[in-house]
Amino acid sequence: MAIPVIETSDSQVENHLRERRQAAGLSQKQLGDMAGITRQAVAAVETGQYSPATSVALQLARVLHCRVEDLFSLKAGGDIVEGEWLGPFPKGVDKVRARVSRVGSRLLVRPLDGADELTSLSASADGLIVDTKRGKSRVRVRLLKDIETLRRQVVIGGCDPAMFLAAEHLRRLAKETLIPCLMSNASAIAALKRGEVHAAGVHLVDEGSGAWNLPPLRHGLGELNCTVVTFAHWEEGLILRHDDQRTVRAVADLARPTVRLINRERGSGARLLLDRELRSAGILSTQVNGYGDEVSSHLEVAARVKSGFADAGIGVRAAATIFGLAFVPLQRERYGLVIPKIHYESMHGLRTLLDVIVGRGFRDELEALGGYDTRDTGKIVERRA
Repeated sequence: MAIPVIETSDSQVENHLRERRQAAGLSQKQLGDMAGITRQAVAAVETGQYSPATSVALQLARVLHCRVEDLFSLKAGGDIVEGEWLGPFPKGVDKVRARVSRVGSRLLVRPLDGADELTSLSASADGLIVDTKRGKSRVRVRLLKDIETLRRQVVIGGCDPAMFLAAEHLRRLAKETLIPCLMSNASAIAALKRGEVHAAGVHLVDEGSGAWNLPPLRHGLGELNCTVVTFAHWEEGLILRHDDQRTVRAVADLARPTVRLINRERGSGARLLLDRELRSAGILSTQVNGYGDEVSSHLEVAARVKSGFADAGIGVRAAATIFGLAFVPLQRERYGLVIPKIHYESMHGLRTLLDVIVGRGFRDELEALGGYDTRDTGKIVERRA
């Protein structure tokens, strides 16, 4: 499905005629004589004041022994599109960097800054907000990239920082782009049901047995037909500074008045794990200093601990490894990708991503992060017809 363009400017044509002419050692008059046009016409084309007809462009390319595309091409981006705005609109900002993605029939626009530090620093914007419509629920975006790249994006909501590693491997192999949106289990499933992501990454654990199970997931999805594919098994537990290991060795130690926790938000798998461990230890949340201090990703937990703003937090081993922190394992979990049937069967980018994650190169690097087991990677654990 094509993405409707509201406005396209002719000024977005890149002109390389001057460089090609000078490289050939020709003056404007010489090129004009050889191409059958005036020197003034050559000058006007080089300065962007005149867009040549197809016949003239072909003549210029013939004289310079190149293709028309080598002389004239559309800049990446420049088109203006309109889409649905997701998230709070920044106040007091003239230019807003945005991510633009196509999910089904919807064109969705997300703020690039303020979502999470990793995305804001590592990703380039798809476009800049130029106008808001209807109470900021819809916005217009001037694209900074080729509009065709938006059709090759795969958007996955979830909390696994390794999705950024998967994105890099996918980029090396194919033209598709993986867009990780860091969010909790509950938020990822909700976004999937609202049609805002192509897939959701989840780690669900039965609070009674501690085993990864599917009933809560089936309940959360409702009537949405999905396939669940294993991304990896991982370890989740306490993230600590190395000098705090003597102070905190188990969840029970979080009740000490000298220990400060950094917590994950409600609906996250890490929060569920912490609450279950606190109940098992007979500790009330009110006894834990910092229980109400929340962040929205494993990496943010590790960053708070690394900086000394907290003594401990719940997260995956990989986050501790990335920040050079200590780790006390509490639970092994399966992290799965929940993919709606319509995307699973029709999106080439998703199929390519699944090929990427079962590859030896990606699995070796993922396991090197620490705490990941990829023996079941790519295995389908649930399919709802």
